[in-house]
Amino acid sequence: MGLNALRFTPFWQSQPRQPEPPIRAELFSVERLEQHAESLAAAQRITPKPKRVPPLTRRVHDNTQVLIDTYRVIVNSTYARESITPAAEWLLENFHVVDEQLRAIKNDLPPGFYRKLPKLADGPLQGYPRVFGVAWAFVAHTDSAFDIQKLTRFVEAYQRVQPLTIGELWALAITLRITLVPLHRGNDRLEFWQGVRADTELNASCDAGFSADEAEPFER
Repeated sequence: MGLNALRFTPFWQSQPRQPEPPIRAELFSVERLEQHAESLAAAQRITPKPKRVPPLTRRVHDNTQVLIDTYRVIVNSTYARESITPAAEWLLENFHVVDEQLRAIKNDLPPGFYRKLPKLADGPLQGYPRVFGVAWAFVAHTDSAFDIQKLTRFVEAYQRVQPLTIGELWALAITLRITLVPLHRGNDRLEFWQGVRADTELNASCDAGFSADEAEPFER
């Protein structure tokens, strides 16, 4: 199942401050993930003249507002001594971590860097960075469960067909965070990127065979 089979609603067309539907497709085994990565690499075309679409930072801004609104509701509920769900308790205790991650996304995806990322020529994510399509597919077919070994094998399989640029490999962790924030689940349950850590870029860099220093010459 490719990206065309996934339900994609442009986030700028949705109502403001509403949770997005979960990114979910058929759950793949590691072997099937590798096969999908290879077929995805063969299908994704890039263009030097991409369609103009709102930047991914818009998505971060909109979802940040959802998280802030949710956090305020939870705080008010605790002041009123109302019961809250385990996911709400997690957000209450870890909101500062979420906030740091959101700030890191904004800092790590400056306009100059974003402009240089290869953009998709067609498909539901037309005009967006190819690496965002890679992250989207990985999240969809793993039920949003982050696993560095699965991610490494997925990216390696993709690159057997179509190599990614150093900038794209560096941006993979950033686009994963963007894809994963926030994930709205049934029964009012929110799951976040608890498995995605700040050092994911370094892990991806080492797995790809280059150092973080080599990924630095991008204009901010």
